[in-house]
Amino acid sequence: MPSTVRTLKLPSGEAVPMLGQGTWKMGEDRRRRADEVAALKLGLDLGITLIDTAEMYASGGAEEVVAEAIAGRRDETFLVSKVLPSNASRAGVKRACEASLKRLATDRIDLYLLHWPGSVPLSETVEAFEALKSQGKIRHWGVSNFDTDEMENLVSLPAGGDVQTNQVLYNLSRRGLEFDLGPWSRQRLIPLMAYSPVEQGALARNARLEAVAARHNATAAQIALAWVMMQDGVIAIPKAGRQEHVRQNAAALDIALTAEDLADLDRVFPPPTRKRGLEMI
Repeated sequence: MPSTVRTLKLPSGEAVPMLGQGTWKMGEDRRRRADEVAALKLGLDLGITLIDTAEMYASGGAEEVVAEAIAGRRDETFLVSKVLPSNASRAGVKRACEASLKRLATDRIDLYLLHWPGSVPLSETVEAFEALKSQGKIRHWGVSNFDTDEMENLVSLPAGGDVQTNQVLYNLSRRGLEFDLGPWSRQRLIPLMAYSPVEQGALARNARLEAVAARHNATAAQIALAWVMMQDGVIAIPKAGRQEHVRQNAAALDIALTAEDLADLDRVFPPPTRKRGLEMI
């Protein structure tokens, strides 16, 4: 296991782990709940203290799983949750946040994200986020699934420059954002938060990663995760519903990919040569 989890600074100056714990699809089956809670607790033990969830996940069920996992350990957890675009009005954000706080059994969310762009004017959502900050219900806010033009629009708004992250789909098989959104974000020191860094397990079964994995006595999934964590200004949030999986994710922090490894991965998963629309799942 790594002795420490490396960190990355948000625009606010606060350092957060560059490896977090995702919870998409947690809370959907009560038979798995004990394993999910135990996995999140182990992650905290290993220093993976950023936990990402959302009101959408299992219709709030994932937030309840997180509440159980962080009980008595709230102060050591950096908690991320998300509001649906259908709830992104001034009144809707307030109601959604309060409901999430209740399910999470906490008095504040460390980073609150708009889950994807919607029909509510972005200026209204930002004003609602800023109101929640002033009330102490959230500490920071950000967005998710925003492409470059949408980020440009956001930062042009009053208080829009307070955005702390953009959570996006990013992994070896989904590299389109490297053409423009990635450089744009790095230039402005706005971290990207990569969800599905192992493509919902698909890259763990990808035979084309095996040669690189063999060099490091690692799994294909660990190579895919290590690659994401090597990217400048990126936080990875893989989901792990079992303790063994958490340990494997943590061990990926110790994998140092070589120039040969990276060249091999680029041949198999070539970087983009033109603008592509931001992908979502």
